[in-house]
Amino acid sequence: MKRPPAPLLGGLTILGAMVAFAVAPGLFVPYDPLAFDFTALLAPPSWAHPFGADQFGRDLLSRSIAATAIDLQIALFATIFPGTLGTLIGLLVGWYGGIADAIFGRLVDLVVTFPFLVLVIAIVAILGPGLANMYIAVTIVGWVSYARLMRSEVMVQKNGEYVAACKVLGYSTPRILFRHILPNAIRPVLVYAVTAMALAILLGSSLGYLGLGAQPPEAEWGVLIADGKNFFTTAPWIALFPGTVIVIAGLGFSLTGDGLADLLEVKR
Repeated sequence: MKRPPAPLLGGLTILGAMVAFAVAPGLFVPYDPLAFDFTALLAPPSWAHPFGADQFGRDLLSRSIAATAIDLQIALFATIFPGTLGTLIGLLVGWYGGIADAIFGRLVDLVVTFPFLVLVIAIVAILGPGLANMYIAVTIVGWVSYARLMRSEVMVQKNGEYVAACKVLGYSTPRILFRHILPNAIRPVLVYAVTAMALAILLGSSLGYLGLGAQPPEAEWGVLIADGKNFFTTAPWIALFPGTVIVIAGLGFSLTGDGLADLLEVKR
């Protein structure tokens, strides 16, 4: 059995800590993340408050840990929804080709004409702020990358000998697609999805910073950074530590994606 590469182990360690913080935050937070403490207004980092406190005296370490649940949810949902839609579209387009492929090409050209973040912000601005509308916007825009990957893999797989054997045996098209081609074509999509979770966290934090994602008083890393933007010269820790946590979380997903690519021998 192939030994798991070091990046995968490092990434899984970070993600394991994130899952622990998200599932049982009460075991790790030293204070109530929503509780005001007017004796600790803008308190700098110390033994009592390792990450410092914000303008309401709320402990930033507790809020950063509590925010893990929302940001991990963002990473999963902002990947699962567009990933599922894009995989299904790419599977069907790659198999049937022809007119379906021509229509797919025009749709892709339409979506990639505009920057991803600009489109997402525009859609969320129309639908209204909130996580649910953010997931809708990401799904509308983000399915393209998954569909292109799956289409390319299916176009290779459908010419394989095992597919010809399935046709000779009289297997139905759905059976060939979902029981034979999909398991063989899904590996690059899975690797991309794990890596895309890092971008999803950055996207969720960006929208939270702009007031279009998670809404206060919910603890979310982008919201925490937005809370500190007016105090950056006097209390930089309010934005600095949540930003550092975002970098570490993104590193965890990136290392996991790179490790999976090496383990599954996916070409990048």
